Amino acid sequence: MSEKRKITVAYGDGIGPEIMKATLSILEAAGAAIETEVIEIGEQVYLKGISSGIEPNAWDSLRNTKVFLKSPITTPQGGGFKSLNVTTRKTLGLYANVRPCKAYSPYVRTHFPETDLVIIRENEEDLYAGIEHRQTDEVFQCLKLISRPGSEKIVRYAFEYARMNNRKKVTCMTKDNIMKMADGVFRQVFNEVAKEYPEIETDHKIIDIGTALIADRPEMFDVIVTLNLYGDIISDVAAQITGSVGLGGSANIGEEVAMFEAIHGSAPDISGMGIANPSGLLNGAIMMLVHIGQPDVAEKISNAWMRTLEEGIHTGDIFQDGISKKKVGTQEFAEAVIERLGKKPEKMKKASFAKSERSEKDIKEALAIRPRKAAEKVLIGLDVFIDWKEGIRDPNVIGDALRQVDSSGLKMQLITNRGVRVYPGGMKETFCSDHWRVRFFNADESVISHDQLIDVLQQVKGLGFDFIKTENLYTFDGVRGFSLAQGE
Repeated sequence: MSEKRKITVAYGDGIGPEIMKATLSILEAAGAAIETEVIEIGEQVYLKGISSGIEPNAWDSLRNTKVFLKSPITTPQGGGFKSLNVTTRKTLGLYANVRPCKAYSPYVRTHFPETDLVIIRENEEDLYAGIEHRQTDEVFQCLKLISRPGSEKIVRYAFEYARMNNRKKVTCMTKDNIMKMADGVFRQVFNEVAKEYPEIETDHKIIDIGTALIADRPEMFDVIVTLNLYGDIISDVAAQITGSVGLGGSANIGEEVAMFEAIHGSAPDISGMGIANPSGLLNGAIMMLVHIGQPDVAEKISNAWMRTLEEGIHTGDIFQDGISKKKVGTQEFAEAVIERLGKKPEKMKKASFAKSERSEKDIKEALAIRPRKAAEKVLIGLDVFIDWKEGIRDPNVIGDALRQVDSSGLKMQLITNRGVRVYPGGMKETFCSDHWRVRFFNADESVISHDQLIDVLQQVKGLGFDFIKTENLYTFDGVRGFSLAQGE
């Protein structure tokens, strides 16, 4: 037997301990060469006053083993507790979330028996950066941050995944018709990287119609790469149409560490009843075995699992009259899989996992961000956000007052409310909140100085207005680095 690979294991909360016990029993019986280190995470850690949900010394285990098999956890409601999943992904740089979504018809009920797609989701950026502010009495802000390097990392991973797993097509999904800069850079990077993979077909879908097509014609997709929030939503849609979110496993891949889990939650309502389906965590563990270089064991387990489904031995969540032969609990299902190790499915497609011929160094080089010349950044304006709720919130009142501001030609050009231009030339029908954006430029949009920005703010303060935020306005290689207002 080869040397055992150390992995970090967390049993989690709710049904977590039950499904982890079942999963590990299958891995042991199949001959997986692993050695486990157990850490505590989740509800009990939160209740100790550790808001991250993970003991500080547990990070040492993760840094040491670099592989994390995690059961679902419970995050207590309220109290400022942070999502452990988000914390783990960002702290360990787990930039790629990988969710295979495959139908197992007719053994798992689905209207889309041909579904076999993989969603690769950016895992660190977007609205999940968690940068939120309450800026006025009425308005709350959540910053959507998309970086070019972050986009390039996930797009390259998607194409490399497709190449290594003999996938033929990669689809990019964004909302770049509305968020032309943030989502726009993601699509731009996708188009650039795609040129390096001429053998792989590519296309792009706006996320709304893309989601609809996943729900209606999932067989048209192969690999999908998208941003964090969109990927979170469509991966659950895709998992559900295959028959059950409870069957889905996922991988969270970083440059150094990887985490594997079920996509479902801790299901405290059935905790301790012995009826939970361990398949989601088992499928996550199968992905882990491929990742650590044990694809033969992964195939052995996956084939035995499918053979168990074919023979109608099902947990209650997927039990169907006329298809299922026997309803079993968590551990009994695991024992049925173990009994079928070495057997293969007779009707479903047999499992086959990639055995890369390339070295780890070659793969890292393929995934590496390519160097590029930084754009020349030039300061040309300022957006000042103001909290103002006086009177009837007439844009002409605040607009006429701020026309007085002038810093060496740097003057107020327009005011927006919730992104819509309301001064000058606004429409009386536009609803206004207490959150106003005031844009300052030189008339010719020429270069300005930081001293002028400070002067503008001093003048705004002198007029009695409460400025709550500023954004500098730049061009990059002469291209505007900010959006125009709606109606501008």
